[in-house]
Amino acid sequence: MARNDGIDRTTVRNVNLSETKISNTQRHNEREKDSYRNEDIMPGRTAYNVHYKTPTGSYREMFAQMEASKTISTRGLKEDADHYGELIFDVNSAYFHNHGGYEFAKKFYEDAYKSAVEIVGGEQYILSAVMHADERNRAMSEALGKDVFHYHLHVVYIPVVEKQVLWTKRCKDPSLVGTVKETIMQVSSSKKWLSKPAVDEMGNPILQKNGKPVLKKSYSQLQDDFFDHMRAAGYEDVERGERGSTEEHLTVMQFKIGQEQARLEELQEQQAKETAGFEKKKAKIEKQETNLERIEQIEAKPIPLTSKVAVEKADYDLLKSAANKYVVQEKKESKLQKALDKAKKMIADLTAELKAVKAELLEYKSVIGKLDRAGLERENAELREKVRWYDSIIDAKNLRNLFIRHGHRRQQERQ
Repeated sequence: MARNDGIDRTTVRNVNLSETKISNTQRHNEREKDSYRNEDIMPGRTAYNVHYKTPTGSYREMFAQMEASKTISTRGLKEDADHYGELIFDVNSAYFHNHGGYEFAKKFYEDAYKSAVEIVGGEQYILSAVMHADERNRAMSEALGKDVFHYHLHVVYIPVVEKQVLWTKRCKDPSLVGTVKETIMQVSSSKKWLSKPAVDEMGNPILQKNGKPVLKKSYSQLQDDFFDHMRAAGYEDVERGERGSTEEHLTVMQFKIGQEQARLEELQEQQAKETAGFEKKKAKIEKQETNLERIEQIEAKPIPLTSKVAVEKADYDLLKSAANKYVVQEKKESKLQKALDKAKKMIADLTAELKAVKAELLEYKSVIGKLDRAGLERENAELREKVRWYDSIIDAKNLRNLFIRHGHRRQQERQ
């Protein structure tokens, strides 16, 4: 498994959707568009997208059917109220790449979908749940030299809260006035995501100095619920996400650092093995050189009245052994010398490569050290706020069609 020195964060965010926005959301999620502004969407991989709940019609049609069957109620809602919500579940791309990719992502988001059912309040309120597997993570793909995909889950639902309808004074039976007439599941984004009182470890409300309860924002609670659910499902190697985080972008760089660090350790291990082998061969040669020195020191004593000489038995045995090995050793010597030369060259190459990798690693760490995370997150938050404001103006002035036509014309020009 590839190493990753980044932080793997589970994140979920909620988007409230009006009637004017839901059609575009459907076309994006269900891949019904002819073209996309996001150039990293790969239509050839759309078949890999996974539905955990497949819509039975358009989102609007399903909403109307549920209202007709009284599964939901829009009683008391303003005309411009948001009727839909979308939960977007995400983890940085490196997490799935490190755990095997597509198959692991399918299982992970299957468990995330179970969390969505709990968050929404029941599967009957979910219109569609689809994991996108056709969006390429460009930065990681370029860093690793192969396609890496950004797996994430879209869950479109109807936000409902339980509401008790009371009998009014117009009731013919005075005794029923003020009692519960019926309980309905009212569509309401604002009530669904009300901030709730924060509690301590004992379950007691946390109070401010003025005695008023400390309110915990609903989106913060959403992050907690999702994180706790995934940890309980066995994903203990992920951390709780932070709203507006730039973690995905930082992880790309951290991932590459992890890759280089693993490569560095592999080279160091290889160098250690080659060095050990070299020392072993060197010791063997030194031993052979020692034997040659002993042979040179052998003294032959002449035997009187003959042309023969005498040597000590131990010296004779040494000479005999050396003679037997000479032919074999002569052949081995050239091979050993070549192996030694090759080992020395490899060690020199590894040393140079290690130096280059260390320099590259320092460069990556230097870049991360210079990144102003807080500044990036503030800048991202400001940009998102501007985009939301522009979208609201476009929708309020009913200018969306102009932008679509303009985008289509630009697409034609590129072709």
